[in-house]
Amino acid sequence: MEILLSLSIALLAGLLLSRLAKLAQLPAVTAYLVAGILIGPYCLGAFGVKGLGFISMADVESYSIVCDVALGFIAFSIGNEFRLSQLKKIGKQATIVGIFQAVVTTIMVDVALICLHFIIPETLSLPAAITLGAIASATAPAATLMVVKQYKAKGAVTDILLPVVALDDAVGLVLFAVSFGVANALGAGAVSIVSVLVEPLLEVVLSLALGAAMGFLFQLCERFFHSRSKRLSVSVAFVLLTIGLSMLKFNIGGVHIGFSSLLVCMMLGTVFCNVCDFSEELMERVDRWTAPIFVLFFVLSGAELELSVFTDIMIILVGVVYIISRSAGKYSGAYLSARMSKCDPNVVKYLGITLLPQAGVALGMAMKAAELANGGALVANITLFAVLVYELIGPMLTKIALTKAGDINPEGKTSARHEHAKNKHLKNA
Repeated sequence: MEILLSLSIALLAGLLLSRLAKLAQLPAVTAYLVAGILIGPYCLGAFGVKGLGFISMADVESYSIVCDVALGFIAFSIGNEFRLSQLKKIGKQATIVGIFQAVVTTIMVDVALICLHFIIPETLSLPAAITLGAIASATAPAATLMVVKQYKAKGAVTDILLPVVALDDAVGLVLFAVSFGVANALGAGAVSIVSVLVEPLLEVVLSLALGAAMGFLFQLCERFFHSRSKRLSVSVAFVLLTIGLSMLKFNIGGVHIGFSSLLVCMMLGTVFCNVCDFSEELMERVDRWTAPIFVLFFVLSGAELELSVFTDIMIILVGVVYIISRSAGKYSGAYLSARMSKCDPNVVKYLGITLLPQAGVALGMAMKAAELANGGALVANITLFAVLVYELIGPMLTKIALTKAGDINPEGKTSARHEHAKNKHLKNA
């Protein structure tokens, strides 16, 4: 009963607060995050009444399955943006921008934090600084996708944004794996080629291979069903199956083998949308089915934010340096690479702003980085601090950038109720 009460209150809180956000002309995703904070352990949950809020971080984490499923469907939706017909137009540009801006961001954050390390070595260790640089490369696909969908954004910036965000996570995963390996080596005093090079590359290659295999199998299974409801059910089943398989981990000859659920599900969507002739219609139906799951994901993400990080002035200092250097890296990296690859002027000017949101992938990296013997807890807290700031202002900045680029209609989203009434009136006329 408590589980159902908590989930229903989380869903209703997010939806009701999104009405207030609309009046303030803020994206719905920002409202969902704020709703999570309000019913989280530091607000309503602090009263300790189970079922009316999340009373502790352990309570929030007990719903991690919802977040895993949501991230899987988000990655699956992003994979749909890698249609060959579209990639022929922007594939080269998206690849250049996706790789360049991620690397530039990591370098800029590394330089800034390593300099800060020499100023306050007792607070910020060198392994922690290097690890944070890699985490900075990650962009939150969920927040970006929700803004694009809410406002039905279409245009030059949107066309390149989603492929860049998807590629950004693949590049970020490799950068993090290498940086984390180096950081661990610095702490242990020995560099392992296996942990620094072999395991990250294996994770990316195996994730893409598993996703591709599941994509072809998905397409074959869909052929046995003809009704829309059954095809939707098979689609949901395959995404859930793929998420489950991507969680497998094992060791072979001392080499750790694992998968990235984001890369696996992204590849599943990419292969399926390119080999199935009715994938576009099916993707639209899946999007409608996942709407409440996405709301829950963002509310839970808001509840998971550790507000206690604001009590430590040194964490705030490192966090501010991290946010400034990451923002500068994202914008300058996107600006320079978009200009070099001769993108649309609006892409050059506004793409970097849309890459600021940071959440799920970065938090996943931070939880892994918590294993660092020297500075792991600091890395987790700095990432939480940055995610809180970015997730509250990032979606709003993304909306502003897409609006100025002409990808979002200034009138905003059309009400489904008004649209239905209009169609009914036209029919009766």
